[in-house]
Amino acid sequence: MSSFGDFISLSDECDEATALLIKKEVSDGVIAPGYSDKALEILKAKKNGNYCVIQIDPNYVPAELERKQVFGVTFEQGHNFLKIDEASALSNIVTKNKTLSEDDKRNLIISLIVLKYTQSNSVCFVKDGQAIGIGAGQQSRVHCTRLAGQKADNWWLRQSPQVLGLQFVDGIKRADRDNAIDVYIGEEYMDVLAEGKWQNIFKVKPEVFTREAKAEWIAKNTNVALGSDAFFPFGDNIDRAKKSGVTVIAQPGGSVRDDLVIEAADGYGMVMAFNGIRLFHH
Repeated sequence: MSSFGDFISLSDECDEATALLIKKEVSDGVIAPGYSDKALEILKAKKNGNYCVIQIDPNYVPAELERKQVFGVTFEQGHNFLKIDEASALSNIVTKNKTLSEDDKRNLIISLIVLKYTQSNSVCFVKDGQAIGIGAGQQSRVHCTRLAGQKADNWWLRQSPQVLGLQFVDGIKRADRDNAIDVYIGEEYMDVLAEGKWQNIFKVKPEVFTREAKAEWIAKNTNVALGSDAFFPFGDNIDRAKKSGVTVIAQPGGSVRDDLVIEAADGYGMVMAFNGIRLFHH
């Protein structure tokens, strides 16, 4: 994210295949160590030539000390150079269940890397190697978990047979299709199913995706990883995470109620690692 738009950042050279993917996505710019000639040709045509393409120096090292001024007050903090890996983040498992698959480890590491670059006080849900829900910058830890969990639920609902089976009218724009899906899986579904409206979106009028059907589908989600950039103060975070299919958790630990949080995780047979790492980003 930036103050002047949403940017895509790449850790390797942008090739043609990646540029074609970026071409379809809504964003204001991309930043990468390099670009192939074909990729540059594709990206220069995006947004009628107004798409921002930035090349970075892959050897750049940020300053040890970060400074920020807010209304005349200067805040300083050391830059976070921490490398997040299995040894640093997942070695201290505090629950009875201590079995982490390779997929679990990968998902947890991804969640923590996402949190390293996300606004402070955040929770991240990851499944199959991708972030599916982020609750960022909330004042309450459980609010972060609820927000991330709801986003994860919406992502999972999009994978349901009801949504995958939707028949859209020919020529519908991608953004209009995505917006229609968001409304269809929400509580205001009649906005797209009302007579005179659904005909502009669907070839065949879909059945209502009822609360019961949505709850049944959400209950099938599992093997979701959760990372938190600060400790969980109460077990209610664990309860909410369970509802969205979370089975493994990585968090700093250090709460005076750690024993209760561990007990809640044990009650669901979860694996939880304490890593002592606070990933606050400001």
